[in-house]
Amino acid sequence: MTAENKGTLYLIPSPLGENDPAEVIPAPVLQSLEGFRTFVVEEVRTARRYLSKAGLKGKIGDLQFYELNEHTDQATIEGYLKLFDGGNDVALISEAGLPAVADPGAQLVALAHRHGIKVVPAVGPSSLMLALMASGLNGQSFAFCGYIPAKPDERKSKLKTLEKVSAQLKQTQILIETPYRNDALFADILSVCGAGVKVCVAANITMPDAYIKTMKVSEWKKEGLVIGKRPCVFLILA
Repeated sequence: MTAENKGTLYLIPSPLGENDPAEVIPAPVLQSLEGFRTFVVEEVRTARRYLSKAGLKGKIGDLQFYELNEHTDQATIEGYLKLFDGGNDVALISEAGLPAVADPGAQLVALAHRHGIKVVPAVGPSSLMLALMASGLNGQSFAFCGYIPAKPDERKSKLKTLEKVSAQLKQTQILIETPYRNDALFADILSVCGAGVKVCVAANITMPDAYIKTMKVSEWKKEGLVIGKRPCVFLILA
């Protein structure tokens, strides 16, 4: 397939929290936002707030927003192909961080590739890479495991498997969780993993109250940490 007279899909990162976009998004990326009229976003309200802070305040009413999240059906996503007609460029924005990474927006990127539409990623913050950078764990061999099972028994079984894989490959395992389950996941990590396993907890990355700390399981058990509902990345190295 060709993309004759089709626009380009731009992947625009967003802040990881409520901080000023200028603190974490490069100026050229923020400046490029003024050139778009069509946005596919995970949540319209969040995207409007981001764009307003990014310098488009007063212009939001002239923009078109289309949602793409876990509730969006495949037919609707396929219909977004028409947004590129007439050479119209489209900006994809996630709820936080990089679009299409642990994000439903990946489906739009896949659609663009299937139809020969050019995809252009822009620079911005990745909670996963920032956490890995700051963890002190193996940054040469690592795996992003995404969300693991929420049911306690299945979650513990998965953690045991990840610990074995980490030990065999000397590979850092990176996990994320829905914020309200952070403490349950952390408790299971401490109960399942061996005393010498290194665990990094990276919460509210890039925010003024960011918390990033790496210790062995045996040391964490003495810490008594409560993570709460802060966005968090967990890293494990056996």
